[in-house]
Amino acid sequence: MKNRTLNLLALLIIMSATTMAQTQFSIERYVTQTGDTLLYRQLEPQKIDANTEYPLVLFLHGAGERGNDNEAQLLHGAYMFTNPVNRDKYPAFALFPQCPTDSFWAPINRSGTKSETFFPYDANITPSLQVVKELVDKFIENYPVDRNRIYIMGISMGGMGTFDMVCRYPDLFAAAIPICGGVNPNRLNEIETSTAFKIFHGDADPVVPVEFSREAYTILKAKDINVAYMEFPGVDHNSWTPAFNSPHFMDWIFSQSK
Repeated sequence: MKNRTLNLLALLIIMSATTMAQTQFSIERYVTQTGDTLLYRQLEPQKIDANTEYPLVLFLHGAGERGNDNEAQLLHGAYMFTNPVNRDKYPAFALFPQCPTDSFWAPINRSGTKSETFFPYDANITPSLQVVKELVDKFIENYPVDRNRIYIMGISMGGMGTFDMVCRYPDLFAAAIPICGGVNPNRLNEIETSTAFKIFHGDADPVVPVEFSREAYTILKAKDINVAYMEFPGVDHNSWTPAFNSPHFMDWIFSQSK
């Protein structure tokens, strides 16, 4: 009975946080010149000073939040940016795009069992991520964004998309936070970037092997790229929960600059 009550309380807290995020993130739609549509949610600083540029955070959700409701992508992570304390302490723009149900942020090969085979080496950018890149470019043109403080983070499929974006655009981001993601190691070996990485994974993850993140950390460390790795013992796929609650999570992000 006690556990049931605690679980219900946790669910109510999550629902409350999600509802708060839904009311503060504006509902947006981006349409490309070729007619492709990307649904996304947008958060702006509470006050925008005409003489100030602000950080931009791009958040890529996991496969479970794909769809066309322009809402599910706020389930994990959005509350960190709508939290009143964080809103005051870290004024920033945040973009939460939603991937269509039949698409992915990064190219994958489900039959692959190791990172070299699960993540194709030379695949083209996915259509969904291509539109996200266009959105980011347009956003930077039209809003007072500090180009030295553009950040990307993602969970699961979004963690894979985070790695993919940095590999394709190594000069764009000041910091990247891939959570329970992965990437082809040969692509990481080839990139030259000043992007700082903070990688998270649970060692009991049954969906995305923890070896993917361990391998990525080892490669980046060997290349003298600024990288930190936190692994959570006994945590399964939802390692974003302890990651978001890890010490100085938000401080670290917003302290990074190119």
